[in-house]
Amino acid sequence: MRVAVVGGGPSGRAIERALVERGATATLVSRSTGFDVLRDDAVERLGGSDVIVEATGHATTSRTVATDFFTRSTRAVAAAAHASGARHVLLSIVHCDLPEVQGYGYFAGKAAQERLAREVSDDLVIVRSTAWFEFARQSLDRFSIGPLALVTQMRMKPVALDAVAGVIADVATGRRAGTAVDLAGPEVLTLWEMTRRLPDRPAVTVPLPVPGRLGRALRDGALVPGDDAEVVGPTYAEWLRAGSG
Repeated sequence: MRVAVVGGGPSGRAIERALVERGATATLVSRSTGFDVLRDDAVERLGGSDVIVEATGHATTSRTVATDFFTRSTRAVAAAAHASGARHVLLSIVHCDLPEVQGYGYFAGKAAQERLAREVSDDLVIVRSTAWFEFARQSLDRFSIGPLALVTQMRMKPVALDAVAGVIADVATGRRAGTAVDLAGPEVLTLWEMTRRLPDRPAVTVPLPVPGRLGRALRDGALVPGDDAEVVGPTYAEWLRAGSG
C-alpha cells in the first residue's frame, strides 16, 4: 500500500507515523520536502500512489485566502488521484460548514474545500475531527505576550491528534470502510479549561470573547458534534499525564 500524505504540519507527520505503524509505505510531501501543492505538478509528484491523504493547512483567518488555498489544493490532489486511480482521503473539521461559523475564514475555506472535493474526487473519504488537544498550546503560543495570555471563549469536544491520525491510517489502508466519519474526543471542554491545565502556562490568563454571531456560536458549543460522531482517544487529563501537552 503506497500512501502519499500531502501536508507537512503536525497532522501530516502524525498520519505518516500511523501509516508506517500499519505497514504502509508512506511518503510525506510538502513545501518542506520541495513540493508546493499550489504550484508544482501534483499528477507527476503523487503518481503511483494507491491513496492520497490531503492534510494541507494554511494559517489565515481570511475567507478569501483560505478558500483559494484549500480549493486549489483539493483540485490538485483530486487530479492526481484521478490520474493514478487513487483514493482521496481529506482531513477536515467537524461543523466547519455551519452557517454561524462562516465568519471565521478558515472554517469557510474548509467548507468550500469539502464541497469541491465531493464534486471533483472520484473516490473520496472525508474524515472530520474536532479541535485537537494540541490546539490549546498552539493558541496559547499565538496569543501570549510575556506573562499574559488571551484565551478565546469556546466550547469544544477536543480529541488527540494521534487518535485522529490512526483512524485516517485505517481508512487509507482499507481497515475501515465508508465515505465519511466525524471524530471527537470523550469530553466537552472549554478552551479556558484546557489552557488552565497546561504545564508552564503564562501567569495571567484573560478570557477573550469573540464578538458577534461567530463568538456566540463558539461560546454556545456550535463546534460540539452530536451523538453520531465517533469518540476516539484518551481524555485530556490522560493525554496530559502521558506528557503530550
